[in-house]
Amino acid sequence: MKLLKYATYRLLQSIPVLIGISVITFLLANLGPGDPVSLMLQGQEQNEELVRAIEQRYGLNKPLHERYLTYMGGLLEGDLGQSIHYRRPVADLILERVGPTLLLVLSAYAFALVTAIPLGVVAADKRNEPSDHASRVAALIGVSTPSFWIGIVLILIFAVKLEWLPSSGLVYPWRPPSTYRSIDGHLELYYQSLRHLLLPMIALGTLQMATIMRVERTQMIESLQGEYVKLARAYGVPERTILRKHAFQVAQLPIVTIVGANLSTAIGGAVIVETVFNINGMGQLFVDAIQQNDYQLMMGVTMMLGVLFVLGVIVTDISYAYIDPRVTYGESE
Repeated sequence: MKLLKYATYRLLQSIPVLIGISVITFLLANLGPGDPVSLMLQGQEQNEELVRAIEQRYGLNKPLHERYLTYMGGLLEGDLGQSIHYRRPVADLILERVGPTLLLVLSAYAFALVTAIPLGVVAADKRNEPSDHASRVAALIGVSTPSFWIGIVLILIFAVKLEWLPSSGLVYPWRPPSTYRSIDGHLELYYQSLRHLLLPMIALGTLQMATIMRVERTQMIESLQGEYVKLARAYGVPERTILRKHAFQVAQLPIVTIVGANLSTAIGGAVIVETVFNINGMGQLFVDAIQQNDYQLMMGVTMMLGVLFVLGVIVTDISYAYIDPRVTYGESE
């Protein structure tokens, strides 16, 4: 199959996954404790007529299965519904918040890859030496430490104690500098954006970095013990060339797999990290939806995150061929 045909096939395969996500989320959102109408009218005088009008407007007076079918029908038309709490279209709220979340997740992955791959290569090349032991201890700590705890420690050290970096919010590099009072020019905008992004990026990317580093080390050790490497050494190829050209490329395919498989972990971790650093992304929006029992908003955010995860996995599958030419998207030999 060609690339386009393969991508279409994988997209069709993802439809049952998204339907399953919608069913589970809808049931959890609607069968959980709490009444969205009571939360919506909190602090206001309530009467039966007003409550019935709100329930009719948002379809809360219908049976559960009818509400689900109505929601899915609107979803097929591109309508994510109306937020009960914000009283705005869910699609508009998501479009406002998806940018910060993508910026955080992508930057966390960039941090993880830039740090983990070199450390994994060095650890494999210096196996059982002090640098290898140090990297293994660092990876163990990174895997076993929650993202929110790392975020809190980073805030205490770099924001509270040293006062080097800000502890909350983001400066968005895609907005004009005039949006911010204290920023003059695009260079200042990018600099402040990096300063605000640094701590949450490290907090979210540490787990990914530790996981990738462990896999990179293992794969590099296996590659360096391969027959083709032994043959290259027998021909007198320099060790640095062997490391860079022969062992490194072969070891990267599992890394791509790890990146795609851990995408859900990164998106889930972004929910907590955004709360710790007071970032108005989709994670914070999802927390607000749960607190207000806003099932339309919960459904919209969950479906959006599910789509991002599915697309990430598909891109990961497609990228295999660019790393390993033996991958042919299922074409016959």
